[in-house]
Amino acid sequence: MSVRDFISKYNALPGVKAVGIGGSRSAGSGDKTSDYDIYVFTEQEPSVEERLNIVRPISSKYEVGGDYFGPGDEYWVDSEDVEFDVMFFDTKWFEGIVNSVWLEGKAWNAYTTAFLYTLSNLEITYDPDNWLGNLKKTVCTPYPEKLRENIIHRGLMLMKDKPFSSYIEQIKKAVERNDLNSINHRKAAFLESYFDVLFAANRLLHPGEKRLIAFAVVNCKVLPKDFEKDIAAALEDRTAALPTLLSEMVEKLRESIRTPDSSRFPC
Repeated sequence: MSVRDFISKYNALPGVKAVGIGGSRSAGSGDKTSDYDIYVFTEQEPSVEERLNIVRPISSKYEVGGDYFGPGDEYWVDSEDVEFDVMFFDTKWFEGIVNSVWLEGKAWNAYTTAFLYTLSNLEITYDPDNWLGNLKKTVCTPYPEKLRENIIHRGLMLMKDKPFSSYIEQIKKAVERNDLNSINHRKAAFLESYFDVLFAANRLLHPGEKRLIAFAVVNCKVLPKDFEKDIAAALEDRTAALPTLLSEMVEKLRESIRTPDSSRFPC
């Protein structure tokens, strides 16, 4: 059996509306160590027993029914020597994300368009009603200007511009207290918003949490001055100089925000 034969077993589960392959495998950036990210869109979540009936015959190592990052299963397909990461997405919930973010322009604190990146890069393997195909067409349109503006505004506010409790202010207090855990926690939040703004400014969907620097270098038409150097320094720095460095990064990011080609299409 091929990998797609195994994936097709999810098509017949009760409540399944569509199935697709995502992640680096569908985006063309995978390697031999990459797993298969399988997205199963459901009107009702299949039972653990129904999912075990798929997994047990083909895997000697599996975790079925885990909900640490949402409903999902992870297992090793013995015959193919590859890992499957299966995620179950509620159809109404997923439609709501597309509508609120892409159509209404709602910005999040970070990773605002990451689910839309997944959707735009999905290789659809099962979609009898063209439900998933139609959703994909929705985001295969020019990047909404309202969304771009809202992500930029929210990210800049969170990083620096809020009069109270901006990430830089929180990091400054953490540095003064020598609270290393808090420094790392807030630094991560700062960088999450930094990349959210950077990708929105370039009218790019957010690719998720991996290989962001390399993705930005290849795909962003406009990058802040000293982009890679500053990020490397920020990741290493825990001293009193860190808030100043982060503040300078925000200003370089702000300076770089102009109007790249508005005809970008995610797909």
